[in-house]
Amino acid sequence: MEIKFSEEELNKVEELKSKYPNSKAALMGVLWLAQKKFGWISQEVIEYVADLLQLPPSHVDGVVSFYTMYFKKPMGKYHIQVCTNVSCLLRDGEEIYHYISKKLGISNGEVTSDGLFSLEEVECMGACGGAPMIAVNENYFENIDIEFVDKLIDNLRKQDGLSS
Repeated sequence: MEIKFSEEELNKVEELKSKYPNSKAALMGVLWLAQKKFGWISQEVIEYVADLLQLPPSHVDGVVSFYTMYFKKPMGKYHIQVCTNVSCLLRDGEEIYHYISKKLGISNGEVTSDGLFSLEEVECMGACGGAPMIAVNENYFENIDIEFVDKLIDNLRKQDGLSS
C-alpha cells in the first residue's frame, strides 16, 4: 500500500495546520487522520507525517509511542477497549474483559485470525458514572453487561457477513 494522502486529505492537513501558529501543533490531528486512512502508524507513516509537517521523525515517533490512541501495529477492524479502572472494575469491568477475551480467543493487544477484532484492556475512559463501559473504535457503550457484549459482537460479525 502506498503511504500517501489524497488531495482532499492533504487539504484537511493544511486546514489543521492553519489552526496553529506552527505545524508541530497539528501533529496529533494529522496522526489521527493517518491512522484512519492506513489503519495503524507504521514507520513509513511516521516518516510521511514527519515530512508533511517538517518535523524530525523521532519527534513524531515519540508522540505515537506516548499516546495509546495511536496503534503501532495493525489492529482489528473493530478495536474493542474495555475499561477495568476502579468504577468499571467495581461493576464487573474485569469480568467483561475476560469474557470478551475468551469469546474472541484473544488476549490484550491481540487480533483475531480473521482480522475482525482486536482487544485492549484500558484504564479510565472518563465514563465513571456509566460504568462499566467499552469502546468499539470511536463508539462508546456504557452500563453494559455480558448479554449486551454478546449481542454487540454478534451484530458486528453479521455486518461483515459472518455468523457467530
